Amino acid sequence: MKLSIAYLNDVHGYLEPHPELFYKGGKEIVETAGGYAPIASIVKDIRNNNSNTLLFDGGDTFHGTLPLVQSKGEAIIPILNKMGFSAMVGHWDFAYGPVQLKKLANQLNYPVLGINVYNEDGSLFLPPYIITEVEDLKIAVIGICSNIIDKTMPKHFSEGLKITDGAKELPIMVQRVKDEGANLIILLSHNGFPQDVDLLANVAGVDICLSAHTHNRLYEAVKINDAIIIQCGCHGSFLGHLKLKIEQKKIVDFSYELITIDTTVKPDEEIGNLVEGIMKPYQYLKQEVLGQSKIILHRYNTIASTMDDLLLSAIKSISNADLAFSNGWRYGVPIAVGAITKWDLYNIIPMNPVVSTVELSGEEIILMLEENLERTFSVEPMKQMGGYIKRCLGLSVKMRIENPKSHRIQQIFIGAEPLIKEQIYKAAYVTVQGVPEKLGTNRQNLSTKTVEAMAIYLIKNPDYKATSYDTFSLV
Repeated sequence: MKLSIAYLNDVHGYLEPHPELFYKGGKEIVETAGGYAPIASIVKDIRNNNSNTLLFDGGDTFHGTLPLVQSKGEAIIPILNKMGFSAMVGHWDFAYGPVQLKKLANQLNYPVLGINVYNEDGSLFLPPYIITEVEDLKIAVIGICSNIIDKTMPKHFSEGLKITDGAKELPIMVQRVKDEGANLIILLSHNGFPQDVDLLANVAGVDICLSAHTHNRLYEAVKINDAIIIQCGCHGSFLGHLKLKIEQKKIVDFSYELITIDTTVKPDEEIGNLVEGIMKPYQYLKQEVLGQSKIILHRYNTIASTMDDLLLSAIKSISNADLAFSNGWRYGVPIAVGAITKWDLYNIIPMNPVVSTVELSGEEIILMLEENLERTFSVEPMKQMGGYIKRCLGLSVKMRIENPKSHRIQQIFIGAEPLIKEQIYKAAYVTVQGVPEKLGTNRQNLSTKTVEAMAIYLIKNPDYKATSYDTFSLV
């Protein structure tokens, strides 16, 4: 028997083909990729070649672009229900609160899974797994949602919920589905690639892990403790295709391809019409040019981000702050050299929160950044809390990435002067992920929202070139 598994993760609401970052000859280039209509065509081809095909979604599906944020995820439901998914898990999918996620899940024709998401009474918020049959093969699909939903995300994501990393639950669920007759066990996980590798090194019985969250482009499958792990980039720019040869209800061979969803793929007409209808009210934003970029703006690097430099420059300018901070978000497609449009600004931060300010002591800045570095680079994968290094403007950090927790920062400069622990600095930020609520005093929300702040900044600086790309440097 031959079984095909098609998989995509971390699409973040990008319905149409869009700019995507690639590398050619060691250089960064931007090319058009992605879109649900081309994805649907490739999935259809896979199914035409093998009727034994399952399609899965790794989550971060209901959030990330303006149409989805404004509709609280509901705009994409008709597309998802036409695609033929078997199951999904989530992270940013909780962005509108647990009640809205349940509403979204109830509109899907497949389940949102999670063995690690609990109600206050200890019951599971989501179904933990499904068992589906392909010919005579019983396939269990166990879901793990992101473990950081109630830890580093805004509080409303997890109101009334508690989320674990799934490490204790997984072996129990593996045994349970085996007792129910499962021959093949798939783990659908949004914990992240480092976390999944760590988990599967300690838990036996999983045959396949469909990994998400960390946006890894795995061009080859990884094997850990007999489990095959794949992860497929982000923004729907890639689709994973895992081909399995099954004999006596066991995997005896496999092959894997990471398929780039490029412009050579003919879009599926039905899905394309759905996408066009959803996007029609937003197309005018792509015509509103606000400035020009001299370089590619993106946030694909762990330590620094040309894209977030624009955001930080704008909020620092409009607030007259000494410093600016934002979260190290991974999602948001790149902006090519050339025009910067209003649509691009909404892709940078689709939530469009107000710009806020806070007063921080030098000591609090050190504490905040050391905590962020640990959450990014912890030697214990389950303590890595998602995202890249916090984006900063107005300071420079000299660090040793290999040092232990709380001892990575060697020195911080505010402008040209060393940071003074006792001194108070005014900082601009966006969302509680920019500056945690436990830090600082005199928090204030400005009347200006972030997209407006960036638009104002570009009017004053129409030929934009990032200047703070070396905020963090290794020594």
